[in-house]
Amino acid sequence: MATPLGTLDRTPPPFFRQGPSALTKLTFCSALAIFLMVADTRLKLTHPVRTMIATVLHPVERVLRVPIDAWNAVGDYAMGLQNAMSNEAAARAALARQAERAARVEALAQENNRLRALLGLRSALTVRSQPAEVLYEASDPYSRKVVIDRGTTQGVALASPVINEAGVLGQVTRVYPLSSEVTLLTDKDAAIPVLNVRNQLRSAAFGTAGTGMELRFMAGNADVQVGDQLQTSGVDGIYPSGLAVAKVTAVDRKVDTGFARVALVPMASPDGVRHVLVLEPLNVQLPPRPEPQPDDKPAKAAKKGARK
Repeated sequence: MATPLGTLDRTPPPFFRQGPSALTKLTFCSALAIFLMVADTRLKLTHPVRTMIATVLHPVERVLRVPIDAWNAVGDYAMGLQNAMSNEAAARAALARQAERAARVEALAQENNRLRALLGLRSALTVRSQPAEVLYEASDPYSRKVVIDRGTTQGVALASPVINEAGVLGQVTRVYPLSSEVTLLTDKDAAIPVLNVRNQLRSAAFGTAGTGMELRFMAGNADVQVGDQLQTSGVDGIYPSGLAVAKVTAVDRKVDTGFARVALVPMASPDGVRHVLVLEPLNVQLPPRPEPQPDDKPAKAAKKGARK
């Protein structure tokens, strides 16, 4: 059934209804904003409002900042820990360098003292000598020998004594053009004539294939005491007299055999020795023995005939 035209609603729907124009709204809002800014600047109208809002929102801001502060604290802790570890590593490296430098300085000081002692000993010797440096220890496990950096090219002779600032170390037993082999006093085949400083008793000291020495074939009632100092006697024509050799550490008097076993410790320890002095043997410096003259033969024959 058709609706009469007079009863139709001719008002526009709400979507198409138009209020104030956009320009009017812009002008109003702009004026309101300018007014509020001027009023806030001149009259401080919104200050209490802002203060109240800030007071209300402050606990909320603190709560919201807790995760951020925690994250920043974790980051600062991690960075600080890394810096501390880096500083510790740098400090340890610097300490190691200082310890190495101190050890090097101490080693150089000890070496300097040994060299000074060698120089002082060299000036006090009456035989010719020359310095040498120990290259390495011989590889033979059953002997005590070292190799020095002086040989026939430098004038080293066979059987030359080798000493340091503490005393006698050994004797040259092999000579090469640029090096020499030294048999130490503690070698099982080494022997050296000695003199007891206390009572001027002469004897012979032998190596024991270890780190010590001993006096062999000593009578059980021999005047030997613990602590006696032994020096070279000089009767062998090799070692100069008066060089320190060993010290008596134990005396075992065996009644059943009639001999005493005397243990010694060398005055010059061969371990860790680097610089030594090589002495010229005494028999090299001795004048040659005079040969018999031809004119002496008849006289000697006459003397023999007269004795008969």
